[in-house]
Amino acid sequence: MAAVAELIRTEADGKISFGNHLLQEKSKKEGFEAGGDEYKVKTFKEITKLERNGMFVYESVPGTSVEHFAESENGVSFTVEGTEDAQITLGLEEDTEYDVKINGEDAGRMRTNLGGKLNVSVELAVIGEVKVEISK
Repeated sequence: MAAVAELIRTEADGKISFGNHLLQEKSKKEGFEAGGDEYKVKTFKEITKLERNGMFVYESVPGTSVEHFAESENGVSFTVEGTEDAQITLGLEEDTEYDVKINGEDAGRMRTNLGGKLNVSVELAVIGEVKVEISK
């Protein structure tokens, strides 16, 4: 996996990939359409943020590169890459409990807050890339 040079793209399977954790300066792309939704991405080495139709979807500190990001009514899944461990915040259904798996291993159940945000930490400094699956 590598950084997404075009900042955001649609994959052959319809999922989106976004972010470039290798950029030294802030970059953004607005008005990207996929699956009937409009996306906006802001990314560089310190932060990556994704919005769909003006609503918060994803944020990582420091910045990450995300591939095959897929959302459904039951959760979200994606592969994330970075050079440092990252704190990821996802916009999901408010006050809901989710099962979290990192690289196929159970990371426990977590509950979103009243704003629907769920925080997950991923160890990227050693591994470099992990698969994240979050489901109700």
